[in-house]
Amino acid sequence: MKLKKKYNGLVVPSITPLTDSYKLDHEAVEKIFDNIFNYGGVPFILGTTGESASLPNDLKLDFIKLATSVRQPGRLLYAGISSNCLADSIELAKRCADEGIDVAVAHLPAYFTLTEYEIKTYFETLANEVPIPLIVYNIPATTNVSINLNLLDELSHHDNIVGTKDSERNHDRLKDSLKLWAGRADFSHFLGWGAQSAHALFTGSDGLVPSTGNLFPDIYYKMIVAADNNDEAAALLLQRHSNLVGDIYQGKRLLGESLAALKSLMQSAGLCRSYMMPPLLKVSEAEATELQNKLQAMLNVENLSLPIYQ
Repeated sequence: MKLKKKYNGLVVPSITPLTDSYKLDHEAVEKIFDNIFNYGGVPFILGTTGESASLPNDLKLDFIKLATSVRQPGRLLYAGISSNCLADSIELAKRCADEGIDVAVAHLPAYFTLTEYEIKTYFETLANEVPIPLIVYNIPATTNVSINLNLLDELSHHDNIVGTKDSERNHDRLKDSLKLWAGRADFSHFLGWGAQSAHALFTGSDGLVPSTGNLFPDIYYKMIVAADNNDEAAALLLQRHSNLVGDIYQGKRLLGESLAALKSLMQSAGLCRSYMMPPLLKVSEAEATELQNKLQAMLNVENLSLPIYQ
């Protein structure tokens, strides 16, 4: 029987909604959070999907304060703390803790090539200094480093490291990760690879971190319920829907371009505006229309009724 761990389920990597003057759009945050909470998820702010690497510090602090003020009672909040400066990451984690964020998430700095000993020391230092539980985030698409699984397993025994979020698209790594941690009650595995969501849930992963959850969190919540009920047919149908939506805004686009396309679709659903923090740019009006038409056509063909997009 699958373990039900403390950290599990649907964790949506929230976009950062912006105004035309590149400030945090407070009204949009409330809409996005309601959409996530009402369909079974919890938000993860200031991650890759949230354009964290491009955000000024005052906007990050504004988002942290607002997130804790509008969350639904009893629901967890995750926040990214990563910076190329270790001291800045620790300071942001302390501000997160002061405001009531539950879990800090950190990936490696992305400039110098690090030895395994430097990577180990980096995360151990963070775990020792950060006053809330820490999740180690492996995302070689932006850091250009894949954290070795043996090293990550060693880190998993630190008292303040409670899990990993893995966005590396590697079948062998996923298989080996779940062999290591599916049976560990004190360490959770979250997958940030939408195309393998159902497979991961049926083979022991504890949760999903899908960017598409910003638009359709209900797809993943229902997928998690289907996996809990061992209903593989239902989970695979939901995986198909996830893949179709992902193909619309991610296919043949760079990571940053896909985030702009996602924001455009969220704008068409009334959740936010499509402004991106420089250096990323919002999509053109013509591309926005094409994205909306593709999504609507897919929903019609699949006969899908998704609550936020009616």
